[in-house]
Amino acid sequence: MARWGMVIDLQRCIGCWACNVACKQEHFLPPGMLWNRVLVGESGIYPNVRKEMVPVLCNHCEDAACVRVCPTGASTRRDDGLVLVDYEKCMGCGYCLVACPYQHRSFYRSNQDKGYFPDQGYTEFELLGRELHPFTKGTVLKCTFCQERIDRGIEKGLEPGVDRDATPACVNICVPKARVFGDLDGPDSPIARLIQEKSGKAFHPEFGTEPSVYYITG
Repeated sequence: MARWGMVIDLQRCIGCWACNVACKQEHFLPPGMLWNRVLVGESGIYPNVRKEMVPVLCNHCEDAACVRVCPTGASTRRDDGLVLVDYEKCMGCGYCLVACPYQHRSFYRSNQDKGYFPDQGYTEFELLGRELHPFTKGTVLKCTFCQERIDRGIEKGLEPGVDRDATPACVNICVPKARVFGDLDGPDSPIARLIQEKSGKAFHPEFGTEPSVYYITG
């Protein structure tokens, strides 16, 4: 069984926000909700200042705090490493929101259900989104590593991280190829070699959650 993960090369990221837009479009996310974010800051002292871009998303942790605290079993971790939410079981208690040390979960509030143009009604794009991704108000939503693309791709014999139709949208759209997706446990997989060769590290290892998203910083 593969264990899916991602590597983000911060030396390649140009802060274009394409990953942000692709994710929002892929999942028809409501107003005010982002599963992919890009944190922007600066380092150095004037005039030697450098802009820093750090894309962040759910880390799909091996020892996920959100899964441990969920009282209904809505938050689960699959054998392939994907941490997902069963919206039918989620009661919106917010325990997982508090427990996630990375703050990568979002609560779907009732006022977000009005659409992007409340006075004009839903657009055709929004109506399609409600059909394909019928999110439930009052539940917690998060990045899924594009679970539906992975599952459908594998059924067709495709390889996630190699074949576009089986790979997360944010990876496909990344212009400078800063994102790499694949099997973390595969001895010959590109992502496993990349982590080893480039000394990829997860953020805040002291949290003890064993994230599946790694970063290359130099």
